[in-house]
Amino acid sequence: APLAHPNAYYASVTAHGSIMAYVFPTLFIMGFGYAIADSAMDGQMRGVKWGWLGFWVAVLGTVVAVIPIAGGKASVLYTFYPTLIGSPWYYIGVVLVVLGSYVWIALMIVNMGAWKKLNPGKPVPLSLFGINAAAILWGWTALGAASEIIFQILPVAFGWRFTIDAGLARTLFSTTLHAIVYFWLFPAYIAYYTLMPQAAGGRLYSDKMGRVAFVLFVAFSLPVGMHHLFMDPEHGSGFKFVQSVLTFMVVLPTLLTIFTIWSSLEIAGRLRGGQGLLGWIRRLPWNEPMVLAVVLSLCLLGPGGFGGIINMSYAMDAMVHNTGWITAHFHLIYGGAVVIVYFAIAYELWPRLTNRPLFSKRLACQQLWLWFWGILITTIPWHIAGLMGQPRRYALFDYADPRVARTAPLVVLSLIGAFIVLCSVLLFFYVLVRTSIEPVVEFMPPLRYALAINPPASVPRLLNGFAFWNVVLASLLIIAYAYPIGELVFTHTQNAPGYSLTRELGR
Repeated sequence: APLAHPNAYYASVTAHGSIMAYVFPTLFIMGFGYAIADSAMDGQMRGVKWGWLGFWVAVLGTVVAVIPIAGGKASVLYTFYPTLIGSPWYYIGVVLVVLGSYVWIALMIVNMGAWKKLNPGKPVPLSLFGINAAAILWGWTALGAASEIIFQILPVAFGWRFTIDAGLARTLFSTTLHAIVYFWLFPAYIAYYTLMPQAAGGRLYSDKMGRVAFVLFVAFSLPVGMHHLFMDPEHGSGFKFVQSVLTFMVVLPTLLTIFTIWSSLEIAGRLRGGQGLLGWIRRLPWNEPMVLAVVLSLCLLGPGGFGGIINMSYAMDAMVHNTGWITAHFHLIYGGAVVIVYFAIAYELWPRLTNRPLFSKRLACQQLWLWFWGILITTIPWHIAGLMGQPRRYALFDYADPRVARTAPLVVLSLIGAFIVLCSVLLFFYVLVRTSIEPVVEFMPPLRYALAINPPASVPRLLNGFAFWNVVLASLLIIAYAYPIGELVFTHTQNAPGYSLTRELGR
C-alpha cells in the first residue's frame, strides 16, 4: 500500500515538522504581534504595508517548500539531517519563511520605538515588551539554521560542492533547535501575564516579574542547544557540560512565571469571593476559555518540564536519546502547553477581526478539554514506550517481534489520543466558522490587557528595552559556541559526501 511505504512516512513527517515548526507558529506569532502592536498604538500601527509584504513572502516560502516535500524530494525531516540532502527548493522555501518573519521583527522593534517616542519615560506595555522579546529571540535563533542552509546545505544541494561537514551543520542548527521552542512559548507566556488575569476578573501579581521572566528567557534560551548533541562525537564533554548547566538556568524564568500566574489566579478567585486556603479555585470563571486554557497549559507544562530536565541532564539523556520519549516530550510541551493557549488567543482575536461575538464559550471550553485529554492520552504512552526502548523516526515496526509487540498496546492508546486531538481541532474550526456567521455587533471592545496590582509608574531601563540584553546574548553565544564552531570550521576533518534524495529518486 502506498501509505505504508517508508517514503510516504518520511515525506509526511517532514511536512508535519516543517509546517508545525516553521510555518504555523511563525505566522501565528506574527499575527499576534501585529495585534499587540496595533492595540498599543491605538490602531495606528507603523508599517502595515511592510507587514503584508512579510506575510506574503512567508506564504510564498511555504508553497516553495511544500512542493518538493509532496514530491518526495525533501524527506529530510524539519531538522534537515545532513548528510541527507533534499531538493534545494525546500531549503529556499524555509529561508523565505524566515525572511518574511524578519520583516515582522523589524516592525515590532519600530513600533516599540514609536510607542516610546509617544510616551517618553513611561514603561512599555508588558504585552508589547513581551512580543519584542520574542522577536529579538527569533532574530538571533534563526541565524543558526539559516547559516546551516546557506553555507553548508545549499552548495551541496545545487551541486556546487559534493561534501558537507555534518558535525558543523548540526552544531549550527543546535543554536536554533532549542531556542525555537521558547519562541513558540512566548505567545503563551504573554497570554499568561497580560490576557489571563483580565479574563479572570483579577489583577496581575507583578508587572516587573513578567519583564524579568521575558528577559531571562531571551538571555538563557540560546546558548543551550548543545544538549541536543550529547550523543554526537564531534564535541568534547566540556562544552556539553557547560551548556547542560546553562540549560538548567531556563528553569528560573519558568518558576517565576508559575509563581506569578498562580498568584494572579488566586487574586482573581479571592476578588470573586473565594475564601479559605483553596476556596478561591472554584470561584474562578472556568467558563472563560482563556482562564481554562492557561490552567490546563500549566498542568501540561509540569510533566513536560520534568521530561525536559531528564533530556538536559548529561547522563540521563543517554537513556532516552532518540527514543519515543523525546517525541512525547516536545509534543507535550509544544502541542500541549503552547498550542492550547494559541486556541484561547484565537478565541480572543477572531471575534475582534470579524466584529462578531464568539459563537459559544461552552463549546470553546469543551474543545480545550478535548485537546488537553487528547494530548495526554497521546504522549503518555509515547513516554512509556520510549523508556521501553522504542526508537523514534522509524517508518515501520515488526510487531511480530516479541521485543516490539509489548509496545503495541501503547501505540493503540496513543492513536486513540490522536483521534481525540483531531476531534478537538475540528471543533475549534467549527466554533470559528460559526462565529464568522454570527450577526455583526455595533461595538466590539478592543483587546484588553491585565493591570498589575501596583502598576509601575517607571521601570529600570534594563526592563524597558533590549540593548543591554542583546549584548548579553551575543556574549553568551560567543562563550558557548565560538570555540566549538571555530574548531570545526578550521579543521575540516569531518567532511562526507552528501546523499542527494533528488538524484536517488531520479535513478
